[in-house]
Amino acid sequence: MTAIRHVSRVVRAVVRPIQASVGAQATSTTAAVATAYYMVCSGKRAFASVESPPELRLVAGTQYRGHPVAEVQQTAGRERLVVLGSGWGAVAVLKTLKADAYDVVAVSPTNYFLFTPLLPSTTVGTIEFRSVMESMRRIVSRLRGSYLEAAAEDVDLDAKRVLVEHAGASRVWVPYDRLVVGVGAQSTTHGAEGLEHCHRLKTVQDARAIRQHIMANFERAMLPTTAIDEKRRQLTFVVCGGGPTGCEFAAELHDLLAEDLRRFYPQSVRDLVKIVIIQSCDHILNMMDSVISEFAERQFGRRGITVVTNSLVQSISETAVRYTTRAPDGTASEHEIPQGFVLWSAGVSLTPFTRLLCDKLPAVQQNCHAITVDDCLRVKGVPDGSVYALGDCATIENPQLIARVSELFDAAHAEGARIITRDELTAFVRTATAEYPPAARHLQSLVHDFDKFDIDGSGSVDRSEFGAMLRHADSQLTALPALAQVANQEGIYLGRALNTLAASTGPALPFSYHHRGTLAYLGRAAAADFGRGRVFKGSNLAAKYLWRSVYWSQQVSLRTRFLLMVDWVKELLFGRDISRF
Repeated sequence: MTAIRHVSRVVRAVVRPIQASVGAQATSTTAAVATAYYMVCSGKRAFASVESPPELRLVAGTQYRGHPVAEVQQTAGRERLVVLGSGWGAVAVLKTLKADAYDVVAVSPTNYFLFTPLLPSTTVGTIEFRSVMESMRRIVSRLRGSYLEAAAEDVDLDAKRVLVEHAGASRVWVPYDRLVVGVGAQSTTHGAEGLEHCHRLKTVQDARAIRQHIMANFERAMLPTTAIDEKRRQLTFVVCGGGPTGCEFAAELHDLLAEDLRRFYPQSVRDLVKIVIIQSCDHILNMMDSVISEFAERQFGRRGITVVTNSLVQSISETAVRYTTRAPDGTASEHEIPQGFVLWSAGVSLTPFTRLLCDKLPAVQQNCHAITVDDCLRVKGVPDGSVYALGDCATIENPQLIARVSELFDAAHAEGARIITRDELTAFVRTATAEYPPAARHLQSLVHDFDKFDIDGSGSVDRSEFGAMLRHADSQLTALPALAQVANQEGIYLGRALNTLAASTGPALPFSYHHRGTLAYLGRAAAADFGRGRVFKGSNLAAKYLWRSVYWSQQVSLRTRFLLMVDWVKELLFGRDISRF
């Protein structure tokens, strides 16, 4: 507030003499210039007062397994914390850590955080690439930590060193006391052939390549020498996967066509455009409520976007996509459609580093899709609990309540009794939800369904009926979805847990995920699933800008909020940039 009052005094001092001479129009301009000048000067002073981060050097004359070792600065009383990755989980950890808790080294081959939910918007020029990126060095600077643009290649869990490599060239071992693995996941193939002919949408480079490909296809279709069948093929855009990324890309592509390209390309070319979504399940957006899936399919139907469900892509060539469709009676039929562009957005799998880490712990790491961690995000199998994993590369081990049925039954009923009343079950659930956060929602549902499990109608449950309750709760437990908000909540939790550990103020509570809703943009329409049947869907501009406002509020910096606002204003006033560069 002091800074704001100072700006106001500066502005008034500059404005008053000018206002008397040239009027109100000059006033607003001068006020803006004076405010900008003050902010620039303040920024320079603030920048000059910030301490520069320490430089990582090599330990002189030291080699470990054929590679040099980095000397990580270690402040007295602090542990060395190495964070791998620059995604939602890793960045949430870095933003939550206290500045004086650890000596931090962040390692990632990508030197920026990418706001992935808005990546489909960059493929068609709705927003620019820089608006969804934030420098890792800017994020780490608050902690006075170091950053290495490198990829993790190996880890020695006994020596507590991780081997990192920069651009396939220099390698160095980085020592740690605690290691956070947040390297994400990679796309899975599902056995399809010809994926080299597809685009993926996980990085800025992917988005840039897609943007160039889209405009190249339209320009090629405009050539008078291009045959009509070739034009139709060039303007057929196929999306493999009907999840949020695939659906939002299809919606953004349709917006580009309907709102911008119609002004610059003839109707005869626009009529040839076809957008096809191929989905393996019964509906698109199948991880959301069925009401939203049906709403999305209706919206796409009105916009001319073809949705093909119950279909598996078999192969992709330079000119066509082959897929197999299952009919309701179980019979399968093969189809082929021409393609000028294919986006592959169908599932994730382990990266090479996470696979390597799992192979080092074969006795406990049996999951073929992610690293198994406990409810405090510690990697299972590391004895001292010094390695953590979060985000898409990790999955929390669900508790097996039925394995503890005798212990839990004895804890729930009153002394001397062999039954559990409704009130006793309510008290038990209240205690158990704190101990088993992943099962909290399903345990709470047991109280609501008490009469269902009280088979004899006695108003209480015995050991066998209580066992049926726990088996039901176990059967409902599933892995957390690979969503940005899951990784973000895990990162915030782990940052706070590490702060608690550094301060030695007691053990951290188990991680508990709170679903805040899943959003989907559907082209001048938007939908949200908040769980338990609570949904929102709207097919107007208000829904579109509500969707935008949610993502605007979730930005990691004021800088990206400002850039996003500018991009959306530019798109509203001048349309999207359709140049190919």
